[in-house]
Amino acid sequence: MSAPSFYDPAQVGRIYEPDLQRAYAEGAAARQTSASSDQQRVLLWLIDMQNDFILPAPLGRLPVPNAVQDAQRTIEWLYRNVHSVTQIAASLDTHTPFQIFYPTWWRNAQGEPPAPYTVISAEEVAKGVWTPTLDETWSVQYVEELEKVGKKQLMIWPFHCMEGTNGRALLPALAEAILYHSGARTAQPVYLTKGTIPQTEFYSVVEPEVKYPQHPDGGLNTRFLEFIAGFDLIYVAGEARSHCVLATLHSVLRYFADQPQVIAKLRFLEDCASSISGFEQSTEDQLGAMAAQGMRLVKSTDPLG
Repeated sequence: MSAPSFYDPAQVGRIYEPDLQRAYAEGAAARQTSASSDQQRVLLWLIDMQNDFILPAPLGRLPVPNAVQDAQRTIEWLYRNVHSVTQIAASLDTHTPFQIFYPTWWRNAQGEPPAPYTVISAEEVAKGVWTPTLDETWSVQYVEELEKVGKKQLMIWPFHCMEGTNGRALLPALAEAILYHSGARTAQPVYLTKGTIPQTEFYSVVEPEVKYPQHPDGGLNTRFLEFIAGFDLIYVAGEARSHCVLATLHSVLRYFADQPQVIAKLRFLEDCASSISGFEQSTEDQLGAMAAQGMRLVKSTDPLG
Protein backbone atom coordinates (compact mmCIF):
# COMPACT_ATOMS: atom_id res chain seq x y z
CA MET A 1 0.00 0.00 0.00
CA SER A 2 1.28 3.50 -0.81
CA ALA A 3 1.63 6.18 1.85
CA PRO A 4 -1.45 8.33 2.56
CA SER A 5 -1.74 11.84 1.12
CA PHE A 6 -0.96 13.60 4.42
CA TYR A 7 2.39 11.85 4.90
CA ASP A 8 5.44 14.02 4.20
CA PRO A 9 8.86 12.41 4.88
CA ALA A 10 10.37 15.87 5.37
CA GLN A 11 8.10 16.40 8.39
CA VAL A 12 9.18 13.26 10.28
CA GLY A 13 11.92 15.08 12.19
CA ARG A 14 9.72 18.01 13.25
CA ILE A 15 7.22 18.88 15.96
CA TYR A 16 3.77 19.82 14.68
CA GLU A 17 0.19 19.22 15.71
CA PRO A 18 -0.69 15.85 14.19
CA ASP A 19 -3.93 15.79 12.23
CA LEU A 20 -5.29 12.66 13.85
CA GLN A 21 -8.81 13.08 12.52
CA ARG A 22 -7.57 13.22 8.94
CA ALA A 23 -5.18 10.31 9.52
CA TYR A 24 -7.97 8.13 10.87
CA ALA A 25 -10.40 9.17 8.12
CA GLU A 26 -7.91 8.37 5.34
CA GLY A 27 -7.21 5.02 6.95
CA ALA A 28 -10.91 4.23 7.12
CA ALA A 29 -11.33 5.27 3.48
CA ALA A 30 -8.64 2.76 2.47
CA ARG A 31 -11.22 0.01 3.26
CA GLN A 32 -8.93 -2.70 4.55
CA THR A 33 -10.36 -5.80 6.18
CA SER A 34 -10.82 -5.70 9.94
CA ALA A 35 -7.81 -6.83 11.97
CA SER A 36 -10.10 -9.19 13.87
CA SER A 37 -10.26 -11.42 10.78
CA ASP A 38 -6.47 -11.84 10.40
CA GLN A 39 -5.40 -15.45 10.04
CA GLN A 40 -1.80 -14.46 10.76
CA ARG A 41 -1.72 -12.03 13.69
CA VAL A 42 1.13 -9.52 13.46
CA LEU A 43 2.13 -7.10 16.23
CA LEU A 44 4.23 -3.97 15.71
CA TRP A 45 5.84 -3.17 19.07
CA LEU A 46 7.20 0.39 19.21
CA ILE A 47 9.57 1.11 22.09
CA ASP A 48 9.86 4.71 23.33
CA MET A 49 9.51 6.40 19.94
CA GLN A 50 9.00 9.76 21.61
CA ASN A 51 10.05 13.28 20.74
CA ASP A 52 12.77 13.51 23.40
CA PHE A 53 14.56 10.44 21.99
CA ILE A 54 14.06 11.13 18.28
CA LEU A 55 14.10 14.85 17.53
CA PRO A 56 17.45 16.69 17.31
CA ALA A 57 18.37 18.98 20.20
CA PRO A 58 17.07 21.29 21.51
CA LEU A 59 13.64 19.83 20.64
CA GLY A 60 14.74 16.39 21.80
CA ARG A 61 16.33 16.28 25.25
CA LEU A 62 18.03 12.89 24.79
CA PRO A 63 18.20 12.42 21.01
CA VAL A 64 19.57 9.14 19.72
CA PRO A 65 21.86 9.47 16.66
CA ASN A 66 20.01 8.64 13.41
CA ALA A 67 16.67 8.30 15.23
CA VAL A 68 14.79 10.47 12.72
CA GLN A 69 15.85 8.15 9.90
CA ASP A 70 14.87 5.14 12.04
CA ALA A 71 11.43 6.66 12.61
CA GLN A 72 10.94 7.36 8.91
CA ARG A 73 11.77 3.76 8.01
CA THR A 74 9.40 2.52 10.72
CA ILE A 75 6.54 4.71 9.55
CA GLU A 76 7.02 3.71 5.91
CA TRP A 77 7.25 0.03 6.90
CA LEU A 78 3.88 0.42 8.61
CA TYR A 79 2.27 2.11 5.60
CA ARG A 80 3.57 -0.63 3.28
CA ASN A 81 2.33 -3.38 5.60
CA VAL A 82 -0.78 -1.80 7.11
CA HIS A 83 -2.97 -4.50 5.57
CA SER A 84 -0.98 -7.18 7.43
CA VAL A 85 -0.34 -5.54 10.83
CA THR A 86 -3.01 -6.67 13.26
CA GLN A 87 -2.21 -4.37 16.18
CA ILE A 88 0.29 -1.78 17.38
CA ALA A 89 1.68 -1.50 20.91
CA ALA A 90 3.69 1.58 21.87
CA SER A 91 5.53 2.25 25.12
CA LEU A 92 5.78 5.75 26.58
CA ASP A 93 8.68 6.55 28.90
CA THR A 94 7.17 8.93 31.47
CA HIS A 95 8.85 10.81 34.32
CA THR A 96 8.28 13.30 37.15
CA PRO A 97 10.76 15.76 38.74
CA PHE A 98 12.03 13.49 41.52
CA GLN A 99 13.33 10.13 40.30
CA ILE A 100 16.33 8.13 41.44
CA PHE A 101 18.19 8.74 38.17
CA TYR A 102 17.73 12.54 38.21
CA PRO A 103 20.03 15.17 39.80
CA THR A 104 17.13 16.08 42.14
CA TRP A 105 17.60 12.80 44.06
CA TRP A 106 21.28 13.20 45.09
CA ARG A 107 23.65 15.70 46.72
CA ASN A 108 27.40 15.73 47.40
CA ALA A 109 29.11 16.86 50.60
CA GLN A 110 28.79 20.49 49.45
CA GLY A 111 25.05 20.10 48.90
CA GLU A 112 25.42 20.19 45.12
CA PRO A 113 23.46 17.93 42.75
CA PRO A 114 25.32 15.67 40.31
CA ALA A 115 25.59 16.91 36.75
CA PRO A 116 23.68 14.96 34.11
CA TYR A 117 25.62 11.88 32.88
CA THR A 118 27.36 11.46 36.24
CA VAL A 119 27.78 7.80 37.18
CA ILE A 120 27.09 7.05 40.85
CA SER A 121 28.54 3.85 42.32
CA ALA A 122 27.47 1.94 45.41
CA GLU A 123 30.93 2.53 46.84
CA GLU A 124 30.57 6.30 46.48
CA VAL A 125 27.20 6.21 48.20
CA ALA A 126 28.62 4.10 51.05
CA LYS A 127 31.45 6.62 51.50
CA GLY A 128 29.08 9.58 51.49
CA VAL A 129 30.34 11.05 48.21
CA TRP A 130 26.69 11.09 47.15
CA THR A 131 23.76 11.21 49.57
CA PRO A 132 20.11 10.66 48.59
CA THR A 133 17.69 13.49 49.28
CA LEU A 134 14.73 11.07 49.38
CA ASP A 135 14.07 7.53 50.57
CA GLU A 136 17.58 7.06 51.95
CA THR A 137 17.36 3.42 53.03
CA TRP A 138 15.95 2.28 49.69
CA SER A 139 18.38 4.45 47.68
CA VAL A 140 21.42 2.87 49.34
CA GLN A 141 19.94 -0.58 48.80
CA TYR A 142 19.09 0.31 45.20
CA VAL A 143 22.60 1.16 44.01
CA GLU A 144 23.90 -2.00 45.67
CA GLU A 145 21.24 -4.18 44.05
CA LEU A 146 21.71 -2.47 40.68
CA GLU A 147 25.36 -3.48 40.63
CA LYS A 148 24.62 -7.04 41.80
CA VAL A 149 21.53 -7.82 39.74
CA GLY A 150 21.75 -5.42 36.82
CA LYS A 151 25.54 -5.44 36.58
CA LYS A 152 25.59 -1.69 36.06
CA GLN A 153 26.00 1.57 37.96
CA LEU A 154 23.46 4.34 38.33
CA MET A 155 23.53 6.90 35.52
CA ILE A 156 22.18 10.38 36.20
CA TRP A 157 20.12 11.66 33.26
CA PRO A 158 18.86 15.14 32.38
CA PHE A 159 15.11 15.72 32.55
CA HIS A 160 13.43 13.89 29.68
CA CYS A 161 9.99 12.51 28.77
CA MET A 162 8.50 14.60 31.55
CA GLU A 163 4.79 14.17 32.11
CA GLY A 164 2.87 17.00 30.42
CA THR A 165 5.62 17.95 27.95
CA ASN A 166 6.00 17.58 24.19
CA GLY A 167 9.07 15.46 24.84
CA ARG A 168 6.94 12.71 26.33
CA ALA A 169 4.62 12.56 23.32
CA LEU A 170 4.97 10.16 20.42
CA LEU A 171 6.63 11.60 17.33
CA PRO A 172 3.80 13.42 15.47
CA ALA A 173 4.31 11.64 12.14
CA LEU A 174 4.25 8.32 13.98
CA ALA A 175 1.09 9.25 15.91
CA GLU A 176 -0.60 9.91 12.57
CA ALA A 177 0.58 6.57 11.20
CA ILE A 178 -0.88 4.75 14.21
CA LEU A 179 -4.25 6.48 13.75
CA TYR A 180 -4.18 5.67 10.04
CA HIS A 181 -3.68 2.01 10.93
CA SER A 182 -6.56 2.18 13.41
CA GLY A 183 -8.86 3.52 10.72
CA ALA A 184 -7.69 1.09 8.07
CA ARG A 185 -7.87 -2.07 10.21
CA THR A 186 -10.49 -1.12 12.84
CA ALA A 187 -7.76 -1.82 15.38
CA GLN A 188 -7.22 -0.35 18.84
CA PRO A 189 -3.58 0.52 19.63
CA VAL A 190 -2.15 -0.39 23.02
CA TYR A 191 -0.17 2.26 24.92
CA LEU A 192 2.07 1.16 27.78
CA THR A 193 3.36 3.81 30.20
CA LYS A 194 6.66 3.01 31.92
CA GLY A 195 9.12 4.80 34.18
CA THR A 196 6.70 6.45 36.60
CA ILE A 197 7.98 4.76 39.78
CA PRO A 198 10.45 7.26 41.34
CA GLN A 199 12.49 4.64 43.21
CA THR A 200 13.70 2.59 40.24
CA GLU A 201 14.83 2.79 36.61
CA PHE A 202 12.77 1.33 33.79
CA TYR A 203 14.92 0.69 30.72
CA SER A 204 12.89 -2.40 29.84
CA VAL A 205 9.27 -1.84 28.94
CA VAL A 206 8.15 -4.80 31.04
CA GLU A 207 10.26 -4.65 34.23
CA PRO A 208 12.35 -2.24 36.31
CA GLU A 209 16.10 -2.55 36.72
CA VAL A 210 15.57 -3.34 40.39
CA LYS A 211 12.20 -4.75 41.43
CA TYR A 212 10.18 -2.45 43.72
CA PRO A 213 7.54 -4.64 45.39
CA GLN A 214 6.00 -1.70 47.26
CA HIS A 215 4.36 -0.61 43.97
CA PRO A 216 1.84 -2.72 41.99
CA ASP A 217 3.81 -2.09 38.79
CA GLY A 218 7.21 -2.65 40.39
CA GLY A 219 7.69 -6.19 39.09
CA LEU A 220 7.60 -8.10 35.83
CA ASN A 221 4.63 -7.26 33.60
CA THR A 222 3.64 -10.84 32.80
CA ARG A 223 0.22 -9.77 31.55
CA PHE A 224 1.76 -7.79 28.69
CA LEU A 225 4.28 -10.53 27.93
CA GLU A 226 1.47 -13.05 27.60
CA PHE A 227 -0.37 -10.56 25.39
CA ILE A 228 2.49 -10.38 22.87
CA ALA A 229 2.88 -14.16 22.93
CA GLY A 230 -0.61 -14.40 21.43
CA PHE A 231 0.65 -13.02 18.09
CA ASP A 232 2.18 -15.05 15.26
CA LEU A 233 4.82 -12.44 14.46
CA ILE A 234 6.17 -9.72 16.78
CA TYR A 235 8.03 -6.87 15.04
CA VAL A 236 10.10 -4.61 17.30
CA ALA A 237 11.43 -1.09 16.59
CA GLY A 238 12.36 1.85 18.79
CA GLU A 239 14.96 3.84 20.69
CA ALA A 240 17.52 3.50 21.96
CA ARG A 241 18.74 0.22 20.50
CA SER A 242 21.50 0.06 23.13
CA HIS A 243 19.32 0.84 26.12
CA CYS A 244 15.52 0.50 26.28
CA VAL A 245 15.16 -1.72 23.20
CA LEU A 246 17.97 -4.04 24.26
CA ALA A 247 16.76 -4.21 27.88
CA THR A 248 13.24 -5.02 26.69
CA LEU A 249 14.44 -7.80 24.41
CA HIS A 250 16.48 -9.26 27.27
CA SER A 251 13.35 -9.30 29.44
CA VAL A 252 11.36 -11.04 26.72
CA LEU A 253 13.99 -13.70 26.05
CA ARG A 254 14.44 -14.42 29.76
CA TYR A 255 10.71 -14.81 30.32
CA PHE A 256 10.25 -17.10 27.31
CA ALA A 257 13.56 -18.95 27.70
CA ASP A 258 11.71 -22.27 27.97
CA GLN A 259 9.34 -21.39 25.11
CA PRO A 260 11.49 -21.24 21.96
CA GLN A 261 8.34 -21.15 19.83
CA VAL A 262 7.61 -17.65 21.21
CA ILE A 263 11.17 -16.40 20.76
CA ALA A 264 10.99 -17.58 17.13
CA LYS A 265 8.14 -15.10 16.57
CA LEU A 266 10.37 -12.10 17.33
CA ARG A 267 11.50 -9.93 14.43
CA PHE A 268 13.85 -7.08 15.33
CA LEU A 269 13.74 -4.32 12.69
CA GLU A 270 17.42 -3.55 12.94
CA ASP A 271 17.35 -0.54 10.60
CA CYS A 272 14.60 1.03 12.76
CA ALA A 273 16.65 1.45 15.95
CA SER A 274 20.01 3.07 16.72
CA SER A 275 22.44 2.96 19.62
CA ILE A 276 23.72 5.71 21.87
CA SER A 277 27.32 6.51 20.94
CA GLY A 278 29.85 4.32 22.70
CA PHE A 279 27.52 1.34 23.15
CA GLU A 280 27.44 0.10 19.56
CA GLN A 281 29.70 -2.95 19.75
CA SER A 282 28.37 -4.36 23.02
CA THR A 283 24.84 -3.93 21.69
CA GLU A 284 25.58 -5.82 18.48
CA ASP A 285 27.26 -8.61 20.45
CA GLN A 286 24.15 -9.02 22.59
CA LEU A 287 21.80 -8.90 19.60
CA GLY A 288 23.91 -11.59 17.95
CA ALA A 289 23.48 -13.78 21.02
CA MET A 290 19.71 -13.18 20.89
CA ALA A 291 19.66 -14.19 17.23
CA ALA A 292 21.39 -17.42 18.22
CA GLN A 293 18.47 -18.04 20.62
CA GLY A 294 15.97 -17.78 17.76
CA MET A 295 15.07 -14.10 17.41
CA ARG A 296 15.39 -12.96 13.80
CA LEU A 297 17.18 -9.76 12.76
CA VAL A 298 15.39 -8.28 9.75
CA LYS A 299 15.28 -5.02 7.81
CA SER A 300 12.29 -2.82 7.08
CA THR A 301 12.64 -3.66 3.37
CA ASP A 302 12.32 -7.42 3.95
CA PRO A 303 9.00 -9.12 3.26
CA LEU A 304 6.92 -10.09 6.28
CA GLY A 305 7.45 -13.55 7.65
